[in-house]
Amino acid sequence: MKDPMTPPHGIITRIARTGRAAELGLLVFAAVIVTSALVIVELNQNRGITLDLLWYGAGYLAALAVTHLLVRRFAPYADPVLMPVAALLNGLGLVMIHRLDLASVANAAAEDQPDPGLQAPLQLMWTGVALVLFLVVLVVIRDHKVLQSYAYTIALLGFIFLAVPAVLPARFSEVNGAKIWIKIPGVFSIQPAEFAKIALIIFAAAFLTSKAQVLNSAGKKVFGLVLPRIRDLGPLLLALILALGVLVRGKDLGTSLLLFGTLLVMIYLATSRVSWLIIGLIGFAGGAVLMYRLFGHVRLRVDIWLHPFADAQNTGYQLVQSLFGLGTGGIFGTGLGAGRPDIVPYASTDFITAALGEELGLVGLTVIILLYMILTTRGLRTAIAAKDNFGALLAGGLAFSFALQVFIIIGGVTRLIPLTGLTTPFLSYGGSSLLANYVMLALLIRISDSSRRPDKPVSRKPSTPLVEAGTEMVPVVRKHSLRKPSGEAS
Repeated sequence: MKDPMTPPHGIITRIARTGRAAELGLLVFAAVIVTSALVIVELNQNRGITLDLLWYGAGYLAALAVTHLLVRRFAPYADPVLMPVAALLNGLGLVMIHRLDLASVANAAAEDQPDPGLQAPLQLMWTGVALVLFLVVLVVIRDHKVLQSYAYTIALLGFIFLAVPAVLPARFSEVNGAKIWIKIPGVFSIQPAEFAKIALIIFAAAFLTSKAQVLNSAGKKVFGLVLPRIRDLGPLLLALILALGVLVRGKDLGTSLLLFGTLLVMIYLATSRVSWLIIGLIGFAGGAVLMYRLFGHVRLRVDIWLHPFADAQNTGYQLVQSLFGLGTGGIFGTGLGAGRPDIVPYASTDFITAALGEELGLVGLTVIILLYMILTTRGLRTAIAAKDNFGALLAGGLAFSFALQVFIIIGGVTRLIPLTGLTTPFLSYGGSSLLANYVMLALLIRISDSSRRPDKPVSRKPSTPLVEAGTEMVPVVRKHSLRKPSGEAS
């Protein structure tokens, strides 16, 4: 008797586990951690435990549950770890921003000043908008390879995003000396470089996919390094030079470094040639020296990095207070809500890792860094498993940009490298950064779903056993001989 669970004869099937149950469990775990962190902040701030905390936690879990259900519908085979890690980082960022809001309200009351604007409710609103945009990307882009066909159009949009703040008057684009914003007073402000970064990564992935073989073989060899032909690398170099020029003019050093490093690694991924890394690092060193000589704000950042305590009450104040906060946190931290991270200027944006390091200590900050490492490694794993070169380069570029951005930020906060002014992905306050990060996450999930999705069943005609095969007589057809009779004249 035939087993009812046996697939139809001739159909090759493979049961693939989607991992959605694991994703749901991890999302619940993230919601529990975030809610517990919020309760600890309220207790250490001597605030009563109310039902509002339960509603906050339930609302956060409900938003993640809706996202999970839609991911289950539109990307059922995606990596189950990517979304929970991003959700946990985002939730911890919301908790720390809320904690900093409490400190700013207390400071304003002590100094008899009006209540400052709260950032946590706005960040919560941006989180909701970012999740909606995340789902829109998943629904609209059913196949990531479609982006390859619009690479040049996307690159043009990226340049427009970069150029608009540079040409706007300072009152509509400048914040803290950097012209990288589009501001409508009283309405909203947006940092277009966050989205331009995604556009240029997509363009680079498409361009390198089409030119990988040429870049890997063509060109002259100098000192053992194969130099590219200008006509092969010209469009990418032009795009990079224009982007870096606009960013340097707007004093956005962090995005310049992030974009250059990401594109350099993407070239290496496309060609597997270490010589490209050497050429890129030599070019970077020359460009860094040139910018140090030409731009005063670059020299100021380097001077603060080298001698932060020389002017600890003025130019070096932010970095010095960050180092003091990290030292105060020690190994296990002061506890959420029990430190003084509000002393550091812009603690909710550029220096949120310093705030977390003070109250969670070295152990807590290490856990956060490990979360970013997991996000990066899962993204690189997606790149390795991608079924097409464009998807592999795009996933590799997106994943590495997360890692490089975290390195630049934490390196600046800990005085490993000069400060650059970038935000920490998913943690820092800022709508533009949060929206862009969730778009990047959606693209990674789309590529992961494509790479992990099993192939469609292949139908094959059933073969007849040899013992059951019938015997058929086949007449032999003799071919005429090509030889001529012996007596025939040639």
